[in-house]
Amino acid sequence: MDFSFTEEQTLLRDTVASYLADHYDFEKRRAAVKSASGWRPEVWKAFAEELGILGASFAEELGGLGGGATENMVIMEEFGKALVVEPYLGTVVIGGGFLKHGKPAGGDELAGKIIAGEATVAFAYAEPQARYNLADLKTTARKDGGGWVLNGAKAVVIGAPWASHLIVTARTGGAQRDAGGVSVFLVEKSAKGVTTRDYPTVDGQRASEVTFENVSLPASALIGGEGAGLPLVETVVDEAIAATCAEACGVLRKLHEGTLEYTKQRKQFGQPIAQFQAIKHAIARMGTEIEPSRGMWWVAAHALDRGHADASRQASIAKAHVTDRAMETARQSVELHGGYGFTWECEVQMWFKRIMFDRSALGTPEQHRERQARLGGW
Repeated sequence: MDFSFTEEQTLLRDTVASYLADHYDFEKRRAAVKSASGWRPEVWKAFAEELGILGASFAEELGGLGGGATENMVIMEEFGKALVVEPYLGTVVIGGGFLKHGKPAGGDELAGKIIAGEATVAFAYAEPQARYNLADLKTTARKDGGGWVLNGAKAVVIGAPWASHLIVTARTGGAQRDAGGVSVFLVEKSAKGVTTRDYPTVDGQRASEVTFENVSLPASALIGGEGAGLPLVETVVDEAIAATCAEACGVLRKLHEGTLEYTKQRKQFGQPIAQFQAIKHAIARMGTEIEPSRGMWWVAAHALDRGHADASRQASIAKAHVTDRAMETARQSVELHGGYGFTWECEVQMWFKRIMFDRSALGTPEQHRERQARLGGW
């Protein structure tokens, strides 16, 4: 399999990397994270107007670039290197995925707003009792005349403080954990009955606890078929998993580069610690994790873009391997930095925190190994 970028993908990568190098350094990111809003809307606007990357995975007839999972992951890998907090995953990867695969009424209009940077999306799926089981839902939607009434609560909705729209999973039939009876709805966050409690996450993002109390929705809010939404959710989540792996690979590369540079500068016994054999071995081990991990998300992206029957298993394989290895690399990096690695002034602690988040997002490595086995073994 050819893991090289096409000319267009290389240009996309270089464009994103160049912009982030100029506008997303350590101090600017830290200032944004500490601000009241927690992000920089002007950066989001630049993603839309200057770079055009918010349309990377949308069809050209909608004003997008006509890409897919691979283009999203090219962007997410660069975002991982800079620890971007703006909601690309929730809006473009997940929101765009539901619009592309679910084809809801008014989806093209919302896609145009996303591409233009005028709409942001957050995925409200997690519930405290579910433990990453996408079908385990207490949130319900019942028919009311020609529409729906939504009730329930969602936890740790990443990007919800900035969102104009929420994509919500709810049970419209069946028992709490049944595969059947799961439906997906597009909800304006400003709708009456939607309340949020916002807070920062450990890695610098923002999230919300979201409550829905008798929220009236039109019939057009339903994405996909009534009660048949679980396969759609799984497809979109697989694309989000692969994108998360790409982000983790970007973090992994920066951890290796940053640790190598630090060990060349830090001196003990009159010489850089990079000269000691044990340190050389540790740095070498960190470096050997990069390309195998990138290969994992490439395989997953390839399968997702082509609709392979094995795509879900490949996404789980990538999630289990990449985030586990990235976590081990992050631990090694902090160890080699010593006490400095835990300080606020050191960039390593930020990469460590993002890996902690990516490892548990959308299922832990342990859960994905179990899923991988269910889907077809090792």
